Amino acid sequence: MIAWMHRAPVWVVIVVGAITAGLFLVGTVVHVADLLHHGLRAYEWAPKWLNFYWSSLALLDLLTAALLISGKRRGTDLACAIMTTDLAANWYATHGIQHSSLAAQPGLQRLVAFTIFVLGTAPFVRRHRTS
Repeated sequence: MIAWMHRAPVWVVIVVGAITAGLFLVGTVVHVADLLHHGLRAYEWAPKWLNFYWSSLALLDLLTAALLISGKRRGTDLACAIMTTDLAANWYATHGIQHSSLAAQPGLQRLVAFTIFVLGTAPFVRRHRTS
C-alpha cells in the first residue's frame, strides 16, 4: 500500500466523505425528481432496464450517503460500485444508444470526474472507516 494512504489526516477523510455524501444526496434529489415528474420511464429513449437502474439510484444514492455520513466502510464500497455501474450505464446510453460523444455531454463529463474522485479517494478513506 502507498505510504501516504496510511498517513492521510482524519480531517481530509472527513472532508472527502462530506463532499462524496453531499454529491450522492444531490443524485438522490435528481433521481427522486425524475421519478416524481416522469415515473419509472423518465427516459423514453432508453430501455426499461436502464430506466429501472436509474430509478433505483433514488434509494441507492440515499443509502450510500447515509452510510458515508455514519462512517461505515460499506458506504465507500457502495459508492465505488454505484459510480462504476452508473458510469458504465451512462457511457452505454451516450455512445450505444444516443450515438453521442463525451465532448458533447457535460453531464457525462461531470459523472466521469466524480467517478475518478470516488475511486481515487476510496483506498485512503476506506482505511479510516469502520465496518
